[in-house]
Amino acid sequence: MNSKKSNWLFLTIILVHLAVVVFLLLAGSRISFGILTNLMVSEGIIMAPALLFLAFAGKGRGRILGFGKIKLSTFFMIVLFTFLIMPLVTVLNAVSMFFTENAVASMEQDITGAAFPMMLFMIGIFGPFCEEFVFRGVLYSGYKRSGSRLGAIFLSALLFGLMHMNVNQAIYAFAIGILLALLVEATGSLWASMVCHMVFNSEQVCLMYLSEKILSALPGQEMAAAELTTESLMAALSVYLMIAAVTTPIACCVLAWIAKNEKREAALKGIWAQRGEAKEYLVSVPLVIAVVLCLAYMSLEFIL
Repeated sequence: MNSKKSNWLFLTIILVHLAVVVFLLLAGSRISFGILTNLMVSEGIIMAPALLFLAFAGKGRGRILGFGKIKLSTFFMIVLFTFLIMPLVTVLNAVSMFFTENAVASMEQDITGAAFPMMLFMIGIFGPFCEEFVFRGVLYSGYKRSGSRLGAIFLSALLFGLMHMNVNQAIYAFAIGILLALLVEATGSLWASMVCHMVFNSEQVCLMYLSEKILSALPGQEMAAAELTTESLMAALSVYLMIAAVTTPIACCVLAWIAKNEKREAALKGIWAQRGEAKEYLVSVPLVIAVVLCLAYMSLEFIL
């Protein structure tokens, strides 16, 4: 895989996504997906093209994915890193909610209406595995071959955000994508980003079910859940902004510790040294088409 093939892969993913959307619109009420099927189809849309492209990668497919071992101490520090970046993600989510709805919250009732173990597996384990396999495994490794790891980090993160096809998730997914790629560089292993992504999503699923259980036990919980004023959003944003100002620098220190623990300090520092050493262009026509399609879809959804 190289950057050109990576761009074709992303375009294929977007075209498959749009084809599924059009098919469901034409089918109307004749086909109705439950939350479980919806999640499986969503991950299949990105995994199927990636596996197809990877099948033609030849002998280098193992090197492309980079499933290297990580130390047990690194594993626990990745978990700590994940919790430290959560306030920053919450801030970005809150900022986006001033002009768009919370995409995950809109699905919360469907999610909590299903069995907890199944949703924990699908959202907390299966989803992150598929997304990391594609975006930090196949796409990021392809973009790295351009010679610019910094460009590869930002581009793979941008596409990770756009893949969600809504403004709300795109904003904070972009930031998460950067952090996950840095974890891969700090450890030299795709397992690192998978662990972080799985812990993050699993924590969100647990909070959904916990809040649902608490709210259902309180009188007038429907009204309380529905009321989210600008004032309350501003108050929450202010609190999390202060928390993020403390936890984010600590997360950066933890990332540096992880790189030192895995003897990858030079690799992490080398990201900035390679800024002007690109061997090939990251952007090509298929990528431009894919990004335009994503933005058009998101704009249409935002307007409607």
